[in-house]
Amino acid sequence: RLTGEKKYYDMCLSHMRFMLRLNLRADGLHRHSPLDETAWGRGNGFPALGLALSLVDVPSDYPARQEMLDAFCQHLTALLPHQDPTGAWHQVIDHPESYRELTSTCMITYAMARGVRCGWLPKEPFEGAIARGWKAIQARIASDGSLVDVCAGTGKQKSLRDYLDRPAILGRDPRGGAMALLVATEMLA
Repeated sequence: RLTGEKKYYDMCLSHMRFMLRLNLRADGLHRHSPLDETAWGRGNGFPALGLALSLVDVPSDYPARQEMLDAFCQHLTALLPHQDPTGAWHQVIDHPESYRELTSTCMITYAMARGVRCGWLPKEPFEGAIARGWKAIQARIASDGSLVDVCAGTGKQKSLRDYLDRPAILGRDPRGGAMALLVATEMLA
């Protein structure tokens, strides 16, 4: 957007297509890497967040904008049934026995809120999911800035068990705090 050069939109599109070929599962969720089929929480939060941020800058007349919007909407729709009753998404999206993970909940809630605000997603059923997600996020942040259940840094793992065993940070965490601030600013918008 700053340069007006189409090549940056083309690179964004190329990267999205590559990642969809590499990691998109048949059920619409993203695996973290080709090493394993696990739908890691942040591994789904990142594509949701990345497209939400990108779509703001991709011009409405960009030829592949609809393709990007479709990928965004399909992914967020696939995530809806995996939101738990508290409003959170889990460390492993489709394994409710895994812990409720703050950063993935922040990124997914942000993407949904941005999508509804910009008119990319319908208010129903997303507004309810956004409200539940925001409530779950607020419940995991203490007044002193401590956070509950932020997944530790995670490289590509080789099994579901490896993802289930990733430690949850309890306390302050710059990654978790940044994601909480990001979604908070979107909720204010």
